[in-house]
Amino acid sequence: MKIFTKIYEICLKWAKHKHAEYYLGIISFFESVIFPIPVDVMLAPMCLARLDRAWRYALIATITSVLGGLFGYLLGYYAFEGYIEPLLADWGLTQRYEMAANWFIDYGVWIVFVAGFAPIPYKLLTISAGALVMPLIPFMIASLIGRAGRFYLVAYLIRLGGEKMEQKLHKIIDYIGWGVVIVAISGYLLYKYL
Repeated sequence: MKIFTKIYEICLKWAKHKHAEYYLGIISFFESVIFPIPVDVMLAPMCLARLDRAWRYALIATITSVLGGLFGYLLGYYAFEGYIEPLLADWGLTQRYEMAANWFIDYGVWIVFVAGFAPIPYKLLTISAGALVMPLIPFMIASLIGRAGRFYLVAYLIRLGGEKMEQKLHKIIDYIGWGVVIVAISGYLLYKYL
């Protein structure tokens, strides 16, 4: 079953679209607040499609992601009790929010940096930072460094591998895709039942 090959080819096609930079910006912005799919899904194919624009794409993803993080912060700051908190409860995310709040207590601004770089749910931390009234300037600096580090690393690795990497990736994308699905399901089951 070559489902991931087809998805990969669609992403490459979108990456070559004349409005791809706008799509990247929109996805980056909303991924920082509500969108569940990581920006890397759009960023990596765009960098592969246009190696000469990889740094530009990383910059677009960084700026719009940090702006989305600011929007999430403001949502948490101004709308947490009246709007966001009930939504988290309805969606079954209260426990995750409480976990994020505890991370802030334990690690402070460093958790924003880590969430900006690592595949931790950055969106929950942006909203939590606002709800917990984290100082805005350190939040923005940590977000900028974390997000830039992540997106520029993706762009660098894609540029480093170039066309050879794209050819290899095209051959093994289904193995990678199914591997990610297996890891995600295993992680979910471990989290839910252990």
